[in-house]
Amino acid sequence: MTDHCDTDPAPDMVPGRTPHRRAPWYRALAGVAALLIVALIGVTCVDVIGRYALNRPFGGAYELTQILLAALVFVALPLTTADGGHVEVDLALHLLSRRVQRVLGRLAGAVASVALAFFAWRLVVIGMDQLHDGTRSASLAIPMAPLAFLAAVSCAVSAILILLRKEAP
Repeated sequence: MTDHCDTDPAPDMVPGRTPHRRAPWYRALAGVAALLIVALIGVTCVDVIGRYALNRPFGGAYELTQILLAALVFVALPLTTADGGHVEVDLALHLLSRRVQRVLGRLAGAVASVALAFFAWRLVVIGMDQLHDGTRSASLAIPMAPLAFLAAVSCAVSAILILLRKEAP
């Protein structure tokens, strides 16, 4: 067997990106994402068993599933950004010189970062409005502001990660 050192990237990582999967923040977010998936599975199982076996469905299952899924998407956003896993379309990029490709890559990263920073700002504004108004979900009366703040932090972290992303060699 071959022995890999700690700086070798995982085989499924995009070449040229800094290995980050062992970083504490990455592992913590991945753990939270895993817990959210387990919670989604649990809610679905309780609802299905209650609905079909006991004729007593979980009344807030649909709403709780929506909230958990939104939280999962925003927890996973920085993970996807760090992995370079966002969809990129480069139909004609290979026709350009490597220098132009790098400039366009940086430009695209800057645009994406600005867009994510804008989303973060708007989500903070929305969260503050929800906090001030005491906005809660319809069935389970779950406060909605924390979800907006989670989304805002996620967008802000992703914006920073895009700016700090290292170029492929």
